[in-house]
Amino acid sequence: MSRSNWLPVGAVVLIVNALQWVIAEGVTAAAWSDPPYSYARNYISDLGVPDCRTKFQGREICSPSHALMNTSFALQGILFAAGVLLLALPLVEGRIRRVVTSLAVAHGVGFVMVGLFHGSANGAKYSLVLHVVGAGIGILCANTLAIMAGASRSLGLRLGLPKPYRVFSVTVGALGLLSEFFVSVSTSTAGVFERGGVYSWLLWSAVTGGLVLAGRLRRAEMMENVLA
Repeated sequence: MSRSNWLPVGAVVLIVNALQWVIAEGVTAAAWSDPPYSYARNYISDLGVPDCRTKFQGREICSPSHALMNTSFALQGILFAAGVLLLALPLVEGRIRRVVTSLAVAHGVGFVMVGLFHGSANGAKYSLVLHVVGAGIGILCANTLAIMAGASRSLGLRLGLPKPYRVFSVTVGALGLLSEFFVSVSTSTAGVFERGGVYSWLLWSAVTGGLVLAGRLRRAEMMENVLA
């Protein structure tokens, strides 16, 4: 694949990644009926716990479709890393390239760990530790990448993204990181703040991918009009 095709492919990968997560989470949460799954109180990780009728940190856990969510966790890590690299590597070089590559790969590895090792107190102790470490690394790296994308004026110009995108990208990444600090404030809102730190980069993925595709379509139409 030539580098000229990396950008649209990367954009599509980011959009697909966001969609597959939202769909998988919605389907898995809907399958959890007794007791009803709470987006506000339950962690996202609860959806991937294979042990039914167990309690963890005061939450009763039973996720019949845990395999779907764990697959989505791992797939998300791979797709997000691939999408970011396909967008960034043709456009950046030197130290920035190394930083972006490291963050993207670390995020991917982190969320593959999240999918493989479950957030359950009933499993081996190392499993829960690896799950938490993987999630922490993944959340930190993805939101940092969003901030970097907005903070880099040259990257935005090379991607053909509008100026407001820079503000959006920095803001959504910063709010994602900030949200994670409030997860432990209250058990009744833990799921809300955890999602703030996760949905931030999923939103960033969808918006970034959509804007890149829209920009390329506009340029293609302009070229057709010039040649017509």
